[in-house]
Order: sequence, then structure tokens, then C-alpha cells
Amino acid sequence: MSVEVLSTVLLAVALVHSFITPVFAQFSKKFKQGSGLEAFFHLLSEVEVVFGFWAIIFLTISSISYGAMPMLSYARSLQMTEPLFVFCIMILASSRPVVTIARSILLGLVKILCRLLPVDEKVIQVFVLLGVGPLLGSLITEPAAITILALLLYRMLDKVDEKLLYGVLALLFVNVSIGGGLTHFAAPPILIVAHKFGWSLKDVFVQIGEAVICTTLVNALVFCFIFKNKIKAQIQKLEPEHYPMPVWLTVTHLLFMTGIVLAAHQDIIFVGLFLAFIGLTTVTKKYQDGLKFREAFLVAFFLAGLIVFGSLQKWWVTPILQALTEKTLYFIATALTAVTDNAALTYLGSQVEGLTESSKWALVSGAITGGGLTILANAPNPAGFAILSEKFPDKSLNALKLFLAALVPTVIAIGFFMIFGNF
Repeated sequence: MSVEVLSTVLLAVALVHSFITPVFAQFSKKFKQGSGLEAFFHLLSEVEVVFGFWAIIFLTISSISYGAMPMLSYARSLQMTEPLFVFCIMILASSRPVVTIARSILLGLVKILCRLLPVDEKVIQVFVLLGVGPLLGSLITEPAAITILALLLYRMLDKVDEKLLYGVLALLFVNVSIGGGLTHFAAPPILIVAHKFGWSLKDVFVQIGEAVICTTLVNALVFCFIFKNKIKAQIQKLEPEHYPMPVWLTVTHLLFMTGIVLAAHQDIIFVGLFLAFIGLTTVTKKYQDGLKFREAFLVAFFLAGLIVFGSLQKWWVTPILQALTEKTLYFIATALTAVTDNAALTYLGSQVEGLTESSKWALVSGAITGGGLTILANAPNPAGFAILSEKFPDKSLNALKLFLAALVPTVIAIGFFMIFGNF
């Protein structure tokens, strides 16, 4: 068996594992609380751990079977900038000053809409968070946007039923995946190919901007219409932040975020900025909440696992992409994104020689369209679930329920990309 086939087999195993994490959560309860076995099986129920866990197994088996030096060379060839970036930006975005300013902006928009529309304020809050909020990802990056939105939604979701809970999570995933598509640097599947394809901010905005804006707003509108009664009865109203926050501290945090976003491709620079930011938080503890180190680490571990597997899937992805027409490529990319990280998918597509310009747009459009179908479909998804996981039974995600909840907003997205997509 070649190393490529082995990687694909273990990737498939990891995918199956991600769908049955609740089984591991239940199994962990058979052991004494605090015991090693209980901790081990509970760890395997964390969906963010799955791909990193199987990546370690893959590297171990490969080192034994094919030699340690070849696998060490392979590991050194992997580009881990994205996991590092997501780790840094997620922690920064979870800081109280950043969340406070984001909350103020979104609640300001809610007030304006409340004056204009005869609609319950909680319904408008949900619409703004899940419809307008994801579009902020085009400016501050998707990992930062989903972190902020999940933290705000966490305060609103208290004793809600499972159908509404999965509906919120699915819409958050779908809209964040698509909402970062207004710029060339915010959505991982666009960011990773923009340089090679020669795309600028203008190119991305002109080509898919209409579909992105229409999809996020209409998805949120449809969700609020379907769940309006449950939102009124079960969702907690989001209140303004009452803690005083010095203006200089908020500005400093935003400058750190801007610097890290602008240096997203330069890990030495953004890690240095991040370390300086951590230093700032240690002397401003009065104005800080607990930073999301654990959640950010799990997400980075998840992404690193996908990267270990990703580049070895070219043997089966490339022939598929080369044989497809533009529209077929769009639908196949949307479907493949459910089982392959969308950034990995577009990266593999960028290695295929002879792709037409319309095929490139079809590939990227499909990748962001399917980004909410599963937790592994889009890199920021684990960040959102890591924050909201306490609201779910056993802190575990049922992958099938997420997939079913994400189907309607994904179909709506397909409709708009069929209308406005240039492929």
C-alpha cells in the first residue's frame, strides 16, 4: 500500500470517527470519572481532536513502514502557517475589548432596525448576528468573525431545544463560510489560492460579491421566519456590555488584530505580534476575560491534522477536477467540501494545470458554498463549535444532525451562486 492510499484510508476512518463522536462520549461514562480511560475516550469524543489524532497515527505507521527520514522530510514540507494564524487570531478575537466593540456595532444596527421594523428585538438580534455578522469576516477574517459571533450567541443560547440549537450552529457555519467571500484574504479557501490565481480584492468582490451578500442575508431571513416563535420563547436577549472599557485599550487590541491579519502569510511576524499582545493582556487583567487558549489549541490541532492528510489526496482529487465542466465542478466541489476541508480542496485544485478562469471560480464558489455541511468543511467551524460545545448534550456534535440542518441554507446558497456566479 502506498503512502497516499494509506493516508486516504485513515482520512476516511477519521471522517467516520467524526460522525460517531457521541458514541465515544457515551462510552467514556462507563469508566470511573477522572480515570485515564474516561479521559481518553472523552478526548476522542472531541471532534476537534479527531483529525489530529488520526494524523499522528498516520505519521507513526508511515514512519515504521516507509522509514522515519522520508516521513520527517514530509512533515518538514508541510505549511502550518494557517493553524498558527487561526490559533493567534482566535485568542485575540475572544478578548473582552474586541468582543465588546463587536457587540456595540451589532447592537447599534439592531437598534436602527428595531426603529424601522415592527419585529421582536430578539428576532432582529438573531438576524443581525447570523446575517450581517458573517459578512464582517471579510474584513477581520472568518476565524475572528466566528469566534466573536459564537461568544455572543453563547450568551443567548440557554436551554434551547436541539432543533433550534443545530439550526443556529448550521446557519453560523454556512454563513461564515460564505460571508468571508467579499475579499481575497479572509476565507481560507480563497486566501490559499488568491496569489497563485492572481486575484485581487476587486476580482473577488466583483465575481462573487453579489452571491455572498444575498446568500447570508436571505439565509438569516429564512431562518428567523421559520424559527421566530422559538426565538421569542427560548433565546435570551443580548444586552449591551456594562463594563467600562478604556478607548486606548480597545484601539490597541484592534491594531494588534489588524497587524496579525495583514501579516497572515508571515508566521514569524504575526506570532511576534501575538506574543506582544499576550504581554499586554497580563498587565490589563482588569479588562480581560479568560482567553480561549484551550479552544484555540484544539482548532489549530484539527487544522494541522487536515494539512497532514490534505496534500496526499491529490492522486484522486486531481483526475476528478480535470474531467469536469464548470457547473459540474461547482456541484462536485460543494459535495467534496463536506468530506475535505475546503481550503485543502481549493489548494489541490490550484495544483491542477490548465484550469480555465471560470473553472477556478466554480471551484472556489463550490468550496465556500459547502463549508457548513460538516465541521471539517471549513477551517473556522471547529472554532465556533469549541465555544458553543457546552450547549450541546455531552459537549458532543452529532454530524448527521448538523448536515441535515445545513442543507436548506446550503441549497439557498447554491441558488444564488447559480444566478450570480460567473462560471
